[in-house]
Amino acid sequence: MSKFGELIDVKIPVLLDFFTEWSEPSKAMHPVLRDVAAALGDKAKVIKIDVDKNQELSEALRVKGLPTLIIYKDGEMKWRQSGEQDASTLIEIMQQYF
Repeated sequence: MSKFGELIDVKIPVLLDFFTEWSEPSKAMHPVLRDVAAALGDKAKVIKIDVDKNQELSEALRVKGLPTLIIYKDGEMKWRQSGEQDASTLIEIMQQYF
């Protein structure tokens, strides 16, 4: 989990997407997250985390519903939501942490 600490302990906001390939709502978020990443450029990071491959982390963060979206900044959780979101909403939320 030390690698996780390195991912989130940065000065820019980091949007984590906890997903699985077999979850339809998770798959529906792929193009949305691409749009968010493109719109925010180097002002933020968007990282996808497959819960099947990262079960220990998913359990530690109590990820239950998919997709689960979490925003970290400076190593601290700032926002969390389960379920699908649209790109404009996510961009607006991320901009609060610039």
